[in-house]
Amino acid sequence: MTAPRFKRILLKLSGEVLMGQGQFGIDPATCERVAREVKAATETGLEICMVVGGGNIFRGLAGAAQGFERASADYMGMLATVMNALAMQNTLERLGVDTRVQSAIPMASVSEPYIRRKAMRHMEKGRVVIFAAGTGMPFFTTDTTAALRAAEMNCDALFKGTSVDGVYNADPKKVPTATRYDELSFDRVLVDNLKVMDATAIALCRDNDIPIVVFNIRDEGNLAAVLEGHGTSTIVRNEPEYA
Repeated sequence: MTAPRFKRILLKLSGEVLMGQGQFGIDPATCERVAREVKAATETGLEICMVVGGGNIFRGLAGAAQGFERASADYMGMLATVMNALAMQNTLERLGVDTRVQSAIPMASVSEPYIRRKAMRHMEKGRVVIFAAGTGMPFFTTDTTAALRAAEMNCDALFKGTSVDGVYNADPKKVPTATRYDELSFDRVLVDNLKVMDATAIALCRDNDIPIVVFNIRDEGNLAAVLEGHGTSTIVRNEPEYA
């Protein structure tokens, strides 16, 4: 892997990525594959922090739709993200990567509390910091958490690892003729209601001038390829006059 274009990034993973080929839960082999890619990136000198969703275990919106009170359902989803963060921490540390989990909901027995300056110091020392429990408040997604933490950590970019190789004008799994974009502006994403991240996350990245790179994390080696600038992805950023 050659030197990346960025010095510090936030890697956002959906919880579904950790399921591997399963329908639920955490697949250790998938965790290890992702962890190896993160390790390879850190070995170039890149500073990485992470946010992992919880949809492989419990999704707050889905719980609310089935009758749970929305705030309670969102807190349950936050707890799911802590489980995923601990799984990734365990896997990374087995590979020799020094890692810290910081939770927005205090859980002193299993994680550090979220403290911005401490998280930044960890990254300066080469540690991977995994932010868990979302923002610590209901009604916010882990996409919004990722955008918020990326801004707080002064990240150069937010990398969103998904199961598709970029942003399309329709769901490519349902519409074979869907068109993939190489580059988009934040305003275009908001106006066209493209399914990149939720509107709050997009607005946060736009206002803080943090590019979003959307790529397929399920393809082995793709993180390295995208960091090198030749992998398939979509970059969402401000138009020059607004940058």
